Amino acid sequence: MKVSVFDYGAGNLHSLIKTLARDGARVEIETDPSAAVRADVLVLPGVGAFGHAAARLAPGLADVRAALADGLPCLGICLGMQLLFDASDEGEGEGLGLFPGRVKRLEGGRVPQIGWNTIEDGDDPLLDAAPVATAYYANSYVCHPDDASCVHAWSAHDATRFPALVRAQRTVGVQFHPEKSSMPGVELVCAFLREAAR
Repeated sequence: MKVSVFDYGAGNLHSLIKTLARDGARVEIETDPSAAVRADVLVLPGVGAFGHAAARLAPGLADVRAALADGLPCLGICLGMQLLFDASDEGEGEGLGLFPGRVKRLEGGRVPQIGWNTIEDGDDPLLDAAPVATAYYANSYVCHPDDASCVHAWSAHDATRFPALVRAQRTVGVQFHPEKSSMPGVELVCAFLREAAR
């Protein structure tokens, strides 16, 4: 299985690559969004800021949208999940719009949220295969979908409840970092790749 990680040029992807390659997947880093979709799985990593990442995605936005619409499995992590939405208050640029809605600044308590948080009301095949009760977060922004039916798990920061996992067919977004969430998080990534291979 070829897994393509789209690199926005914003940070270290080592732990994510190691997690993706755990069960033998061939992981390639790709800086061209149109080339990134020529794979069995696309991963949008969780490092960087929305405006910069959207600018890097823009030249291939139509190609990525078409690939996801055609059923290319995609895992969006943290910022990668946010790029699956229309737009963000964090910066200019257009997201993929797979999930109608906007990304907004996290309210309440200390921001950014950095550390472990609880996953609540999980109802997704990935969470059945790899039960993640707590996960590692590092975020200042969260997704606000127009239709909450896409949300398959939640977390809360003080009084603010926000989507922890969203899904649209073969595309899954997680606000947390599974690659940094100990063995349950690693198992969730492996479960996603097994699902993608079917």
